[in-house]
Amino acid sequence: MITVSNLDLIFPDRKIFEDVNIQFTQGNCYGVIGANGAGKSTFLQILSGEKESTKGNVIIEKGNRMAVLKQDQYAYDEYSVIETVIMGHKRLFDIIKQKDILYAKDPFTDEDGMSLAHLEVEFAEIDGWSAETNAEKLLNGLGVSPGIFEKKMSEVLAKDKVKILLAQALFGNPNILLLDEPTNHLDFQAIKWLENFLLDYDQTVITVSHDRHFLNKVCTHTVDIDYAKVKLYSGNYDFWRESSQLAQKLMLDSNKKKEEKIKSLQAFIARFSANASKSSQATSRKKSLDKINLDEIVPSSRRYPFVGFELARNLGKDVLEVTDLSASYKGKKVFKNVSFVVNRDDKVAITGESDLARTLLLKVLAGEAEPDSGTIKWGQTVIKASLPSDNTEFFKNNNLSLVDWLRQYSKDPAESYIRGFLGRMLFSGDQPLKEVKVLSGGEKMRCMLSRLMMAEANTLLIDQPTNHLDLEAIQSVNQGFTNYKGSLLISSHDHSLLSSVTNKVVKILDDGAFVYEGAFDDYLTSEAENNK
Repeated sequence: MITVSNLDLIFPDRKIFEDVNIQFTQGNCYGVIGANGAGKSTFLQILSGEKESTKGNVIIEKGNRMAVLKQDQYAYDEYSVIETVIMGHKRLFDIIKQKDILYAKDPFTDEDGMSLAHLEVEFAEIDGWSAETNAEKLLNGLGVSPGIFEKKMSEVLAKDKVKILLAQALFGNPNILLLDEPTNHLDFQAIKWLENFLLDYDQTVITVSHDRHFLNKVCTHTVDIDYAKVKLYSGNYDFWRESSQLAQKLMLDSNKKKEEKIKSLQAFIARFSANASKSSQATSRKKSLDKINLDEIVPSSRRYPFVGFELARNLGKDVLEVTDLSASYKGKKVFKNVSFVVNRDDKVAITGESDLARTLLLKVLAGEAEPDSGTIKWGQTVIKASLPSDNTEFFKNNNLSLVDWLRQYSKDPAESYIRGFLGRMLFSGDQPLKEVKVLSGGEKMRCMLSRLMMAEANTLLIDQPTNHLDLEAIQSVNQGFTNYKGSLLISSHDHSLLSSVTNKVVKILDDGAFVYEGAFDDYLTSEAENNK
């Protein structure tokens, strides 16, 4: 158990948290949510002792071991992959090293023998004899190739380092597990494995994530950071979001009697509680959601942007035909012999192990990169627009105001017309007059979404649209693409987005492409069965 009491974090110019009092108990998984900059990662750092609070205490029950997902991929370069994972249990790793030193001693004294005996007893008590086997199980589950287990971390690819550091955090069954964005850069199969691992995990998990599917799958509780307050709710992210929005709607509806509001909200809670099981893999920790008092549900201060698309013209039947397409980057072949067809009602998930291959394919289709060979045939009615994963090129002239920046892409130069699109992305008042050089990553992405909506295209090429966005903006992007009436090709790591929007999958292989006609979740199930 972790107890947080009377916690404050206050800077001279800003209050982050104030008077936080929360208990995190065994068997539960807590998802920490909040707008960008609210202090989610900072809160985890205070819990781990990495950062100090202004006031208050974090009390960890005696004998509990805490593990934290590390973010520095270069911190373990001198160690092997297996060693790096075992280092997640510091005491076990220290014992292994002390034993190695003692066994290598010459001469070996009676005192050394006594020390070694004590170490061997403790080593057995903390399951040291199974350490390598347990580490390998974690790595195998996350999809790390056994061929690199003995390699130095300095020799390992970045995509594998992410998984190895996650295995390190999970190793040794820690009593308290702190995970900051654990699904970042993981493939969908690794995320699925992690979800199942946490569903069966009977200790305390506290996680920050922008992955809604992950939060909904594993979390029993939601910790909301808002108005400098940290409040705990029973239920997963969707339950918190829907109840918060309903509370706000009811509070704004001044014509409703209080009794009607109470009845409506309680009916919602009862309906959600009856249906909200975590999954078939959930262990004894799965339980009915606690009843929530009306006073506990407070409307959020966070606002949702609006993402919606008008089409300049309707699509004809034929949208896109790709035949034997190949392309290279910096002289190296990235994909080859890719063929697929996109029809009028298709919303296509572009998948595959290589982020570069997915990005390059979308760039080639958008006309922003040249293929090596193959053909691309667009339908006569197609008006296409793209959203790149890297928007750096679009903000090189950084002295422009937001209005002038967006005017470059507008058919109507009037400021009122341009402000309308910026307003959808929550740029209001004087904000559209500030220069783009001061924008954050999330604000730049919202500008790019304004540009995309302005295009009135009937076919969209989308690469990682949730980068840098908070959960509210991600939800709005999801809704916008769900309602979109045109054709869509999209690459994303967001499970909820792909599962709710797409109806077809094109997976880029080493040689060619695999086309799956059907829902994204069905595709993942098929992939998992084929990999057994």
